[in-house]
Amino acid sequence: MSLRRHALIPAALLPLLLPLAACGSTPEPAERTGAPAAGFPYTVTNCGVRTTFEAPPKRVVTMNQHVTEIMIELGLAKSLVGTAWLDDAVLPAYKKAYDSVPVVAKEYPSKEKLLALDPDFVYGGYASAFAAKDGRTRDDLGDSGIDTRLNLENCPEGGTSMDDLFVEIKEVGRTFGVAGRAAKWTADARATLAATAAGLKDVKPVPVFVYDSGDKTAFTAGGAGIGNELIERAGGRNVFADLDKSFGDATWEQVVARKPEAIVIYDYGSTTVAQKKKRLLEDPVLRDVPAIRNKRFAVLPLSDAVLGVRAPAAVGRLADQLHPEAG
Repeated sequence: MSLRRHALIPAALLPLLLPLAACGSTPEPAERTGAPAAGFPYTVTNCGVRTTFEAPPKRVVTMNQHVTEIMIELGLAKSLVGTAWLDDAVLPAYKKAYDSVPVVAKEYPSKEKLLALDPDFVYGGYASAFAAKDGRTRDDLGDSGIDTRLNLENCPEGGTSMDDLFVEIKEVGRTFGVAGRAAKWTADARATLAATAAGLKDVKPVPVFVYDSGDKTAFTAGGAGIGNELIERAGGRNVFADLDKSFGDATWEQVVARKPEAIVIYDYGSTTVAQKKKRLLEDPVLRDVPAIRNKRFAVLPLSDAVLGVRAPAAVGRLADQLHPEAG
């Protein structure tokens, strides 16, 4: 996905964002000694890059909010020597840990600034974290003795299901020697998803259009990202599921033709949810779209709709908005 802008989660959503964040307060790993770490060496292939870890990384920089939140959720904040690129508000349960980590850049740090932190591991949320034009490719960093990981959703082959999220959490847990925490989080996440599914057993899927941004065209969620599965699990049907990308552009004429009955607005950046609603409601081209006629909107922070620890609980939050009658 392309570089993102920044925003705040609406205050009304914040109380809903806590259930899966609770285990972020798990105690940190004990101070390591010279003895071999349990479970190491550990070898993993991530997005085509094979790495063997003799011990957990100790000096980590996270690039993008959702991977920072994965680290915090697994109790690894003390391993972080820097973080960059915040999309929206940090969850209350994560705020203390997040505030303890130096923010090294509003967006991405230069390679020089990154190297100055002396990291032994860089964890990127989007492929842009390892941009060749900035000299930060995974090969470039490897040549400097720095191991790397890219979130599975942004691998060339893509990893875009809840099962891929569980692999992400498992592999990060193993990399940092906290496999038990990863397994506990995954069990809780599966239970959360099962509870949501049980509540939606008899509902009819709602045709949904995701409005991320855009004026001349609609930047929307396609079928190749975790956002598509989020919609399906929440009792919706993404009208642009045939768009073979995580995110992509659609024409407004296509939006009209596909007759969405609900519009999910991704909340981030300098454009507020109110401004996005106004733009949609006042567009004469959209006046006959069922979702516009009925003013039927749902809202999710952008960080809910990517391959991160918010996604399982986000299914329930979206389901509550699409199917209030099932609550």
